[in-house]
Amino acid sequence: MIDSDDRAFPEALTAVAGISFDYDGGEGVDYEPYSAFPSAEETTDWIRAWTGNQELDGDAFLPFGMDGTGGQVAFRRVRPGRPLVEQPVVFLGSEGEVRVLSQDLSGFLWLLADGFGPLDFVWPPARTPRPRAELAAIAERHGGAASRRPAAEIVGAAAAEFPDFEDEIFGMCR
Repeated sequence: MIDSDDRAFPEALTAVAGISFDYDGGEGVDYEPYSAFPSAEETTDWIRAWTGNQELDGDAFLPFGMDGTGGQVAFRRVRPGRPLVEQPVVFLGSEGEVRVLSQDLSGFLWLLADGFGPLDFVWPPARTPRPRAELAAIAERHGGAASRRPAAEIVGAAAAEFPDFEDEIFGMCR
């Protein structure tokens, strides 16, 4: 069972919320961090609107940021008994895009540190990483330098661990 009361905003995400992200005409990072989780009611409203399924309660998701189109980046609470920061990070886009981005918060922090936003992995980028020192410092402080891997490896490992993610999400849709 997933602890639905685990809504404390992780310190790492608070640090990320203090960083300025500039889309820079497609050359920057398209990511808008939140400074707190939306309420349980707001999360339920969002997942119901996204899926068209009024039976969902939203407990399995905790959004913590979005891209410029309104697509949500969220924890998906699927690992019973594990802390929130060890839950996978997923993206549900404004136009129906679906992707598991990382196996945990540490991986997502390294994606940001390498200059990638959530949509970059729905449509793989035709560019090289653009590391940001201030985000790398956050990723290292909260995930450890040993957790650093290339972005493609982070996203690939998440996809391998959760190969049915897209089918599961679309299976919720009405």
